[in-house]
Amino acid sequence: MSFAGFPEHAMVFYEGLEVDNSKTYWTDHRTTYDECIKGPMEALLAELAPEFGEAKFFRPYRDVRFAKDKTPYKTHAGAVVHGPGGGGLYVQISAAGLLLAGGAWRLESDQVQRMRQAIADDHLGPALQDELVGLRKAGWEIGGNPVKTRPYGYDSQHPRLELLRFRALSAARDYGDMPWLASRDALFRIRRGWRRLAPLNDWIGTQLGSAAEPGR
Repeated sequence: MSFAGFPEHAMVFYEGLEVDNSKTYWTDHRTTYDECIKGPMEALLAELAPEFGEAKFFRPYRDVRFAKDKTPYKTHAGAVVHGPGGGGLYVQISAAGLLLAGGAWRLESDQVQRMRQAIADDHLGPALQDELVGLRKAGWEIGGNPVKTRPYGYDSQHPRLELLRFRALSAARDYGDMPWLASRDALFRIRRGWRRLAPLNDWIGTQLGSAAEPGR
């Protein structure tokens, strides 16, 4: 099955789920989820896989074991492709429309240390900074879970102090609920978006490497 877009009913389904996040709603609208969200998402990921790799399509059920919010279902459908050094690519559909993201959302302490060393480097740091400026100009929002204080060992007047505070490194772009989401044009736009994130993920993969103690 080839990808033909996400029907408008996909966004309507999530609008309803945000209002009534219950098993009754889910059961009554399960066919809509399967036909308008799950099926198209699996078809999309299959067409993207030859270029970007196999993706993990997340289950629609929330893990509520330790959560105060006991609503059982996620109000979005998401999938991720994992890359080297903690970098990855993400696609999400919700009532708000399409969201794309990439980079590294969670880094171990040794990876953060290597990232800061690369950011402080007179060649590697400006290259990353230029790439992030370009992403911002193209409509991407840069995230890094920054610490509030200056990292130990770095000058308070360092020209890239903002980046040195980062403990992660990601970019996200909210496309909204656009008419082209319901057509095959969505595939080409998502592919272009993920390609735009390639330099960021290449930098992450080259400079950060795998964590010495992953998941500690």
